[in-house]
Amino acid sequence: MGELVLIRHGETEWSRNGRHTSYTDLPLTTDGEEQARTLTPLLASRHISYVLCSPLERARQTAKLAGLDRVLVEPDLHEWDYGGYEGVTTRDIHRERPDWDLWRDGVVPGPEGHPGESPQEVGERADRVLALVEACFTNGDGGDVVLVAHAHFLRVVTARRLGLPPADGALFQLATGTVSRLGSEHGKHVLTLWNRRP
Repeated sequence: MGELVLIRHGETEWSRNGRHTSYTDLPLTTDGEEQARTLTPLLASRHISYVLCSPLERARQTAKLAGLDRVLVEPDLHEWDYGGYEGVTTRDIHRERPDWDLWRDGVVPGPEGHPGESPQEVGERADRVLALVEACFTNGDGGDVVLVAHAHFLRVVTARRLGLPPADGALFQLATGTVSRLGSEHGKHVLTLWNRRP
């Protein structure tokens, strides 16, 4: 069986500035486009059975520029809904809530249609994605399953794949334009590569 390959999209203006970005559909910066292109050699030697991608432009651009084709858009791969903290930096939030922690406290409600998500709600979505991943492995041809998505969501996916609670995604820092892999050893899911750039 192949590995679960995680790709965080390349840099956007807001990721460069540390602004929480979930539903705001920003394109990659020029540097972000280059980050995505440089992932091609890390993927070229892999046998890939399925590529599942967030519907947001920054993820779809990253998949295309990294040379991934036959991409299936999966709505559950969108980023953590930051609700009222969309576009706001952690530093700005700490001015009003000095002890705030995303992984413990979640977010405040945002505009219509964006109530925000708790860590547990993101974990439920990650579990649905992992069930889809398992179906891909079962129905695939032995190759990798690739997820192209967003930092906080992929960190929760990682925690859940390793049998940890969603909030333990805090342990897995994930930079823009990187490849990570989750495989298995002695019947257990393990990290085999993390936060790799060429």
